[in-house]
Amino acid sequence: MKILVVDDEKALVKGIKFNLENEGHTVDTAYDGQEALDKVKENEPDLVIMDVMMPKLDGLGACMKIREFSKVPVILLTAKSEDSDKIMGFECGADDYITKPFNILELKARVRALLRRASISEHSVPSNVVTGGGITLDVERRSAKCDGQEVELTAKEFDLVEFLMRNPGKVYTRENLLATIWGAEYQGDIRTVDVHIRRLREKLEKEPAEPDKIMTKWGVGYYFKD
Repeated sequence: MKILVVDDEKALVKGIKFNLENEGHTVDTAYDGQEALDKVKENEPDLVIMDVMMPKLDGLGACMKIREFSKVPVILLTAKSEDSDKIMGFECGADDYITKPFNILELKARVRALLRRASISEHSVPSNVVTGGGITLDVERRSAKCDGQEVELTAKEFDLVEFLMRNPGKVYTRENLLATIWGAEYQGDIRTVDVHIRRLREKLEKEPAEPDKIMTKWGVGYYFKD
């Protein structure tokens, strides 16, 4: 897989590059947010690992701009560990979030998990289409439509709504969804699920504040109403 590593700490970039290349990946590098943005457009990597605090354009800004044209999975790196900072990262379109300093084994596990989920379409049946509530998911193309209109979903958003749509009416707790969509190795905040549900409602519901598709079972979890 092609992975882009972005950080203004050149020694850290070198170390991550070395470890990922040992895993068999092709690794490109960048040292600020604007350079990262340019390389995502030019080279279309399969995954981006990007620091938050960088010159020219920070990681949050770069992630938001990437989301305007690409669904590439993004892992954000940051020295901040506050929950509010993590939630802000997910709001900007990140798929995962790791706090510095981190164990390189954890980073490699997160990379494997994201790449595995992002490549689901490569193993899907060509006619694999999921429909319900006016939403159509083309699993092979990883594309979504709502009431006939194209909707841009991130990798995690797509996986989450696909899972719920394949199991209509069944209520899943946040813990269930974290384990299924993010993987058992994920150690992030459980509110990640709430953030992604809110973003899906904003994209797929006519009235996000009063959803009629992606529903909440108060005190339990979430479900899809077909």
